[in-house]
Amino acid sequence: MIENETFDVVVVGSGAAGAMAALRAADLGMTVLILEKAHKFGGTSATSGGVMWIPNHQLEGDKGDSRESTFTYLDSVIGKEVNRERLEAFVDESPKMLHYLKNTGVEVMAAAWPDYFPDNPGARADRSVIVPTFDGRELGDDRYALMREQYNRFKLFGRYAMDLTETFALMMQSKGWRTVAGKVIGRYWLDRGTRRVSHRDRRFTQGAALMGATYKQVFARGVELRLETKLERLVVDESGRVTGAEVSNFGRSYEVHARHGVVLAAGGFEWNQELRDRFYPIPGLTRHSSTPEDANRGEALIAAEKIGASTEHTEQGWWMPTMTLPMKGASNFHEIHQSAFDVGRPWSVVVNRNGVRFVDEACGYDQFGQAMVRDHLATGANMPCWLIFDAKFRRKFSAGGLMPTVHTPEKKVPKDWWDHYVFRADTIEELCRKVHLPVDAVQQTVAKMNDYARTGIDPEFGRGMNAYDQMFGDPVSTPNPNIGPIDTAPYYAVPINNGDLGTKGGLRCDARARVLDGEGRPIAGLYSAGNNAGTPFGDAYPGAGATIGPAMTFGYIAANDIAERSGNLRG
Repeated sequence: MIENETFDVVVVGSGAAGAMAALRAADLGMTVLILEKAHKFGGTSATSGGVMWIPNHQLEGDKGDSRESTFTYLDSVIGKEVNRERLEAFVDESPKMLHYLKNTGVEVMAAAWPDYFPDNPGARADRSVIVPTFDGRELGDDRYALMREQYNRFKLFGRYAMDLTETFALMMQSKGWRTVAGKVIGRYWLDRGTRRVSHRDRRFTQGAALMGATYKQVFARGVELRLETKLERLVVDESGRVTGAEVSNFGRSYEVHARHGVVLAAGGFEWNQELRDRFYPIPGLTRHSSTPEDANRGEALIAAEKIGASTEHTEQGWWMPTMTLPMKGASNFHEIHQSAFDVGRPWSVVVNRNGVRFVDEACGYDQFGQAMVRDHLATGANMPCWLIFDAKFRRKFSAGGLMPTVHTPEKKVPKDWWDHYVFRADTIEELCRKVHLPVDAVQQTVAKMNDYARTGIDPEFGRGMNAYDQMFGDPVSTPNPNIGPIDTAPYYAVPINNGDLGTKGGLRCDARARVLDGEGRPIAGLYSAGNNAGTPFGDAYPGAGATIGPAMTFGYIAANDIAERSGNLRG
């Protein structure tokens, strides 16, 4: 039996925040243990797009960004009071974290991805940073199979890994997309050595690339990772200092002690219905989340609250529109599919249950979710809302998990999907009757959209009239890439739920990632980063990677603070 072990630093959670805290602490000469309750490591980060929002990153190609322009932008998008020192710590330390990560051997590169409020002062299109494709076999065959795998929705045909460029080429059916698909498939089957080891593609892309490349460095530094090990409670000494954790492994409990600090990086609480009911203005359902099922249940937040920790921004989620479909081959089980970009494609419109629009459908997914919340509070007629589209949309685009006809023709759509998960009719009137929407209101909304398609101007919400919208539109649709006439039968409708990428709120922390009690005082020995902590952005989602960027930055800051207080900080 393993009992009363001691490490310099104990990290709870193996996602981006935990991995960075462990990596930096190890480089600063400390012994580190990562605890992960799941059977696989990498957390929600490994299943994500793997983007880090890092303003003023000063990588090659960064021309003209600055601390000043960053705050000009952030001050224009954050709509509630935040801890200014913590926000400044993110802005100042995130470029340092990124260059540290790069210097460890992780390759990083800026992506041409517009900030989510592209018309606001200070907005740019180069603050999102990604890690290129990583060869998962470099982790070793045992660890390669144990890193959390991406969702099938991020793979071609649920099997073949795609990077972001390949994903968008296939998503948009851009010129040469069939050649791209052929290369993706051929690359997989020609890798005969890996096929003898696992079905998994050795090409780790997006979030898997970020986590694979980072964990290669974590393991190289001798950090221990312990799976199937759940936090039960925090251990506190007579002075109130956190000195370790009681954990359990298949029912067996024991304590692990931390000489210098415990870092809580165990994700948010989106899979805990009780906490959703407690914190959210409209709780929604856990099963609408697009994060790994039943993973982030807030155990670390609860454990910290029990010793006096406070929380902040817990009414906010990282919203993501989602839809539900039966799992292929097992129709009694369901899968959640993201609809982030589908809702803003041409030849479609989104309406609430009153049959009217409530948002620029092509806006950032978090803005879309916030609009769903506002509309439901005002009308009671949202959650779900409805995506309505015509045959032109159906031929070219996905609607959540319903793939376009080039991939899934009508005859291949399972019969139990029709008029239960996906609704189809020959007229708008018939479609409305199937889904219980007011016919006149929907027909008026569709008529307006068809007028907007002719002029290219959406006077209600400005759909397709900024750089972010247009990035995910279709240039074939003119004069507005995000609006096209909804006029070709058959017509379709799918319900859209307010899912999420996790929770924005969590433990209240200071600028040094220290968890604060109800009086705003640091709890000695306790740190938090990632969705386990409150976001520095309050109610805002400034750009792609605004979850992982701060997660890794405050993991880095936490390790630095622990090292400084223990006398190990070496720069």
